[in-house]
Amino acid sequence: MFKVNDYVVYGLTGVCQITDIRTDEFTSNNEVQYYILTPVDDNNITIMVPINNTNIVMRGISTKDDVLSLIAAMPEIDAVWVDDDRQRNANFKAALKSGKVQEWARVIKTIYQEKEKRAANGKKITKTDEEIFDTAEKKLNQEFALALNISPDQVALYS
Repeated sequence: MFKVNDYVVYGLTGVCQITDIRTDEFTSNNEVQYYILTPVDDNNITIMVPINNTNIVMRGISTKDDVLSLIAAMPEIDAVWVDDDRQRNANFKAALKSGKVQEWARVIKTIYQEKEKRAANGKKITKTDEEIFDTAEKKLNQEFALALNISPDQVALYS
């Protein structure tokens, strides 16, 4: 169980801070405990997440050691490009929804390599691929920044 002030990764929302743990009664006189989350990139949003809901993808953020291990392992991460747009987008979106930082890194590496390959031929990747890349990079940078105690825009320069 997480505590107030812990940072977690919550689904596609990304890194959030637990600002409260509350018990509320909404239906059928059942009391339900909730984590109250605030995304690190938008303090105007509050998310209530039932503590006992096993269908929710939520995990603690990576430690500094986890991040450094992943950075060291980046050369071994396989980039898996799928030519079929629909299937590729479904694969990428599933990787983003997984909440797994390794999957985010795979998406980033795959799209980056394809972007470089196409740029060499004077072409671009699709807008959807660009949006997925931006989302994955933002989520990864948020988590790495917290773990490394740096700002998200410094993550790319970290070595």
